[in-house]
Amino acid sequence: MTALNRVPSLMARAGTASALTLAAVGGSIAVPGLATDASAATLATKALQVAASKKGAPYQWGATGPHRFDCSGLTLYSFKKAGKSLPRTAAQQYNKTHHISAGGRKAGDLVFFHSGSSVYHVGIYAGHGKIWHAPRTGDVVRLQKIWTKSVWYGRVN
Repeated sequence: MTALNRVPSLMARAGTASALTLAAVGGSIAVPGLATDASAATLATKALQVAASKKGAPYQWGATGPHRFDCSGLTLYSFKKAGKSLPRTAAQQYNKTHHISAGGRKAGDLVFFHSGSSVYHVGIYAGHGKIWHAPRTGDVVRLQKIWTKSVWYGRVN
């Protein structure tokens, strides 16, 4: 059965009025089995939850968890637990993401801090201008407000 053939049965289950309301407000109907932004959102949500669960874990340069992390080690660990492999460093991770604008950012996207064209830090966007990250030696994994405009955003697909 094709996706288009499934829509009528979905409309019957949801009710024609609901489907028409959804269409009128610019919504979409999720069809099981088709890749959508929802699968990326689930991945990102899981990774964000994993990162948040590591609150208070000590920073250690080069550490990838499960008890100590550096910045890219936290993002690598979080996405691995959510089911997606990432490269090791912040710069490599930036090169493997779908780059998005600040206006298009969503919770679970990666936030890359840069100086010129060099990426030097990464965290996971938590919404409301905040990230989960492993800041530096002597610090711990924590939620913090983004402190600079020198950031780029990337989405893990």
